[in-house]
Amino acid sequence: MKTEEDKELESQGLGNSGSRPRVERPPINLYKIISVENDTTLVDTSLTIKKFYKFNYLRKDNFELLPFSNEGQSYNSLMRDFSNSQILPVFGARARHFNYMEVDDIYYYNVPTPLTELYYKSVFQQGQNLDAFFTMNKSKRFNFSIAYKGLRSLGNYQNILTSTGNFRFTVNYQNKSGRYDLKAHYVAQDLLNQENGGLTEQGLINFRSDDSQFDDRAVLSVNFENAESILDGSRFYLNHKYDLIRQDTLSKNRIELGHISNYETKFYKYDQTSPATSLFGNSFVTQNISDKTDLKTFDNTAYVAYTNNILGRLSFQISHSYYKYGYNSVLIQESGRIPNQIVGNNIAAGASYKKEYKGFQLSGKAALNVAGDFAGYNLDAEAGYAYKDKATFTGGLHINASPANYNHLLYQSSYENYNWYNLEAYQTVKTQSLDFNMKSDTWLNASVSLVNMSDYAYFGRSTQDTLVQSFQTGDNITYLKAKVNKEFRLGKFALDNTIAYQKVTGGEQYLNVPEFITRNTLYFSDEWFKKALFIQTGLSLKYFTSYAMDAYDPVLAEFYVQNQEEIGDFPLIDLFFNMKVRQTRIFFIGEHINALVAPNDYFSAPGYPYRDFTFRFGLVWNFFL
Repeated sequence: MKTEEDKELESQGLGNSGSRPRVERPPINLYKIISVENDTTLVDTSLTIKKFYKFNYLRKDNFELLPFSNEGQSYNSLMRDFSNSQILPVFGARARHFNYMEVDDIYYYNVPTPLTELYYKSVFQQGQNLDAFFTMNKSKRFNFSIAYKGLRSLGNYQNILTSTGNFRFTVNYQNKSGRYDLKAHYVAQDLLNQENGGLTEQGLINFRSDDSQFDDRAVLSVNFENAESILDGSRFYLNHKYDLIRQDTLSKNRIELGHISNYETKFYKYDQTSPATSLFGNSFVTQNISDKTDLKTFDNTAYVAYTNNILGRLSFQISHSYYKYGYNSVLIQESGRIPNQIVGNNIAAGASYKKEYKGFQLSGKAALNVAGDFAGYNLDAEAGYAYKDKATFTGGLHINASPANYNHLLYQSSYENYNWYNLEAYQTVKTQSLDFNMKSDTWLNASVSLVNMSDYAYFGRSTQDTLVQSFQTGDNITYLKAKVNKEFRLGKFALDNTIAYQKVTGGEQYLNVPEFITRNTLYFSDEWFKKALFIQTGLSLKYFTSYAMDAYDPVLAEFYVQNQEEIGDFPLIDLFFNMKVRQTRIFFIGEHINALVAPNDYFSAPGYPYRDFTFRFGLVWNFFL
């Protein structure tokens, strides 16, 4: 008679029936996931509450985010992250970058047998969301992976369809001697959204009413039905190094020579068949608006690193960056000339240090623009300590000065209001922060960050015509945020709690965040059918205090500050039943179940209603060949 282990092995293609010898599956700790910084984690097929939090379009815990009404749209940020280490401007359209995979979002693999993962989750009418991934080692030293995440969702409101795709291909290689190491990837991404400008005033009145005929959100009137936007990009990335001297039993020293190359092109395009002048102001054209913003960057970094058992690892680097951002034509106005491009070269120098000793970790890195049109610098210093197996503590200092994003410095549009040139007028945005983190399954997880900013760049409404424009404030802004997470268990029941507190001083009119955010999840876990099925079921509640939530501008694909309407002070409640059968995790979720009786004012954030009650289901399936 076959044992349960035999059956599971055969289901994975790793067992043999009859008298043939059984092939044992390699240990799970041999299936490795490697970051660009060479931090290694293991493939994990368990079902935990943290996996439930990550079962979404971004495949990340979205505690700090509030999603728009349709899958694949943007997110309002309930908490802010100012840990930017860039010393050059970055591309705009930040509201569309939540699912744009950057260099740090790409991972590399080393697996003893081929590995496949499929992610599926239902969407909001007429569509699907699928993320398919495959990786294998052609030899012990050469691995490749290929993946594609695709989404299409019609949505519940008019003209709000989303259609996105993220293609990834990676290579991870080491030569036979182990001296040469290479990581490379190619990524192509296109993120398309139909835009409707939000509900009209009458649509909001109907939305907030208790009239059952408006439960079908498709009958609500929107500001326009003739626009769409797309963020498109592709990237070739190469990171390789060679050991001139290797550490072994005879030598305690190591010298590495490395090179990193990153070539990326991206554009944001906003198309509209006729202008919506009541929302965005006058237009230069009467039909067929087609605003396109391009960016091309080519970065190369060379470095040398010295490692010693006593001294630690010290590296020095030099970087060259070429950038070309802008538009096809120059704009001549009565107020002046607006150029069409920002083009140039930049040279930066930097150094980094890392040392571990008896549970202590010290690390630091610095970079400075030494030649080019942009001033900028970055300094990160961090110290950590691991206390036995109970907790790790880290504290750090972050100092950064970088230019505002490209769309603050230069923007052109068919809409007259959306044209400006601030390259010479804007100062570098300066940020200093102190951070503390504690991670402990025994005690609790906690993080505190105190941020001070000056010359903060943001989008807001003009006092003259209430249209959205770019601004920079010289005020000194202080931002404090603290977050604590702790799970309590009693038998098969558990209560997972995350609480965040935020406070802004000196910039309350520019930086709006809720004072408190909380997520509390009560759930039950058990094993059924002779432990063949593992289940988790429970209720998750998310709440944040009322605040003036930023509004969304589709022309820029940016959020802008508004201080007229406050949103919040009402819970979002999800019911879920999740289960695991062998390597398959299955999820059934009733999202926002209290939306059926909620005051609709909560969901009518500026210009964009949020999600009503919906039932979602999906799965994550891993297959080990």
